[in-house]
Amino acid sequence: MEFLTALGINSTNTGTSTGSTWIQTKGENIHSISPVDGKLIGSVTATDKEGYEAVMAAASKAFAEWRTWPAPRRGEVVRQIGEALRAKKSDLGQLVSYEMGKSLQEGLGEVQEMIDICDFAVGLSRQLHGLTMHSERPGHRMYEQYHPLGIVGIISAFNFPVAVWSWNTMLAWVCGDLCVWKPSEKVPLCSIACQNIINEVFEKNGVPEGVSCIVNGGRELGEWLSHDSRIPLISATGSTRMGKAVGAAVGARLGRSILELGGNNAIIISKDAELDMSLIGAVFGAVGTAGQRCTSTRRLIIHESVYDAFKAKLVKAYGQLKIGDPLDQNNHVGPLIDKDAVNQYLSSIEKCKAEGGVFAVEGGVLEGDGYESGCYVKPCIAEVQNHFSIVQHETFAPILYLIKYSNIDEAIAYQNGVPQGLSSAIMTLSLREAEQFLSSAGSDCGIANVNIGTSGAEIGGAFGGEKETGGGRESGSDAWKAYMRRQTNTINYSTKLPLAQGIKFDL
Repeated sequence: MEFLTALGINSTNTGTSTGSTWIQTKGENIHSISPVDGKLIGSVTATDKEGYEAVMAAASKAFAEWRTWPAPRRGEVVRQIGEALRAKKSDLGQLVSYEMGKSLQEGLGEVQEMIDICDFAVGLSRQLHGLTMHSERPGHRMYEQYHPLGIVGIISAFNFPVAVWSWNTMLAWVCGDLCVWKPSEKVPLCSIACQNIINEVFEKNGVPEGVSCIVNGGRELGEWLSHDSRIPLISATGSTRMGKAVGAAVGARLGRSILELGGNNAIIISKDAELDMSLIGAVFGAVGTAGQRCTSTRRLIIHESVYDAFKAKLVKAYGQLKIGDPLDQNNHVGPLIDKDAVNQYLSSIEKCKAEGGVFAVEGGVLEGDGYESGCYVKPCIAEVQNHFSIVQHETFAPILYLIKYSNIDEAIAYQNGVPQGLSSAIMTLSLREAEQFLSSAGSDCGIANVNIGTSGAEIGGAFGGEKETGGGRESGSDAWKAYMRRQTNTINYSTKLPLAQGIKFDL
């Protein structure tokens, strides 16, 4: 495939890099098998302990120089990365689609998110501002400023192989930090491609070796990062179970963590909703990326007066979905990431039925021509109660739960009545309902939308959620502050040394 060659991907790749230097390690081979056709794309040698230490040494050394570069100069490097990504958008988008299994349009969209965060970070590089305050002491000035933290460890998930890394990395780089990236072992080749693109820009600009590092491996490598006191900040995206382990390890050494964990996202369909518009948001939210987004729509909470009508629209829409090769833009739904994900999907369906769920659209695994990988499944719809155990858990698959409600207070209670708190939405033309949903007594999620779905996020806003979603924030707004350390400064320009609160200390 031409896009592999264009991105510097071959059959065997070392998975450890400090930038332009690729480190040969003695780790096990990680095989990247496409869920699209079940074929081996390539292999990556995992990072061993010696390789990990070489990466950490290079990053620590680079920090001494990189932090002294003026932020706008670092921003200029990020601007050039954005241009390089524009040139490689088609190739990288195809790799994302083929290695992860999402539709080509979603793969291209993910690369566009990388470009967008580069643009955001370039502007940010001239706005890393603090505040000035009036001192209570005469002849004194107070202000606060932000300094780079150091090494940022990034642990990313398979479902967004490149975008979430860029959300962290581009901000960290303009802030003066170094990045050590551990991608999901399910999509290792995307990290190799990104590093190749970055290297060309870094070499042209004389960026120190060690500013961009990658390490590949499984759970053990994540534990090395989490326990390493040389890394002041860990940003981890994945399951709630994983996030609790990372948070505990980082917290035990009093480090910082940004945790982006599970989502169990709902859309409330009001009696005052525009149903056809609501249908688009609901269907894409539920089946986009085959339900493998942290912001995927898991639950539809539908007013009893429009429940039957909206369910009929959903069933009809699901009957029109085309499932197949995600590189074919005529298809709506691609495969799940691997056979383990398929088994979890099937298990969730059985648990739902055992609790009393009734399926309006049945699920199942697809077989035959075009489905040889065994990872293609049917998006399905189940009528349930919100308290069902299976509904309380996040299933990373295209299973949509329908729940009936009678009034807006009940709907919001259902929406909030799960352990996770990432994304939420209400479809309504009632200003009163919309404002209640967005009030302090409304949605308890980090993202709350009106008349758009739960899935998808613009980089200008801070991304993240509450409760078991972890509480972290990435991407836009003032999320950059998490990648820096705050310092309060007081300058005495008088000829005396008055003490605060009028304390007298005469010598």
